[in-house]
Amino acid sequence: MHLRHILIIFTLASCWSTVSGVDLAEARKRLGTPDPATIPWPDGVPPSQALVDLGRTLFFDRRLSAKQNQSCASCHNPELGLSDGLALGIGTNGNRVGRNAPHLYNLAWSTVLYWDGRMTNMDEQATKPIQSKSQMAMDLGELEARLRGVAAYRTAFHSIFGDPAAPADGSAITRERLGQAIAAFERTLVSRDSAFDRHLAGAKDALMPEAVRGLDLFLGKANCIACHSGPNFTDDSFHNIGVKSADAGRAAIVPGALAQNAFRTPGLRNIALTAPYMHDGSIPTLEAVVRFYARGGDAPTPDTLVRKIDLSEGDIRDLIAFLSALSDPLRIPIPAVP
Repeated sequence: MHLRHILIIFTLASCWSTVSGVDLAEARKRLGTPDPATIPWPDGVPPSQALVDLGRTLFFDRRLSAKQNQSCASCHNPELGLSDGLALGIGTNGNRVGRNAPHLYNLAWSTVLYWDGRMTNMDEQATKPIQSKSQMAMDLGELEARLRGVAAYRTAFHSIFGDPAAPADGSAITRERLGQAIAAFERTLVSRDSAFDRHLAGAKDALMPEAVRGLDLFLGKANCIACHSGPNFTDDSFHNIGVKSADAGRAAIVPGALAQNAFRTPGLRNIALTAPYMHDGSIPTLEAVVRFYARGGDAPTPDTLVRKIDLSEGDIRDLIAFLSALSDPLRIPIPAVP
């Protein structure tokens, strides 16, 4: 092989590893693709398929709400990016819920839950919206009795949790196991095959040029990486980003000036599917979100990460292209609810 050919090949390889200023090694290190092998399963053991299937059925069952008119999927709809497309959700009694319904993608790795981080355990959190007066408003004791009246649930809970020598009389159905089953299903909602992930894996045509430029901005001038880091694009921390709101946010859980009006950083996977945005659903589109950050927010904030960013119209389009390249909508089989 001639030296000239060797130089051409080397040059092409160099251009591939650094496109529009983006070093793929840096992107893999600071972002990356989630690895299901690293999910911190309870007790270090993945759930059985039977438990996941039970959790999926419960997730779609309207019996879990007081008026039997809502399921978990009502606010976390697979067709709407595991959210509901509303600024503020609607409870079983027709009332507005106080905050935007967050998506559920890749929560298996989350160390804090809810916008204010009030919980850390998914098994325990799974039953909280069921009990919440503003959401599903269901007494858990009544729910246990309701589910024990369904033969399919008596059989399923007994086969997973019950004593094989005992009858399937419904005694295996408890609120703790209900939460365990739903959380087991939710931990399987892993998004990891977006155009961005294929780009990191070496697919040269996975990202359009504008998305590659957007990645460069995300890591560089726009500094989105400061909060939206790691394979799930979140630092699992809390920030006051300058949204005009009377909601105390994290400060209601952990008092302090920096916690005032601070909310959990949402993961960005499938972000193009989960509008509207922010804890109150006050920003309708991704373009509006990018412009919000470019002007440094709409309210004073002590968070030094929030500042004006000099973005051109082309920069804004490129960032939106990159964020859209994080889409990997999951195909979730809808179960036949008994």
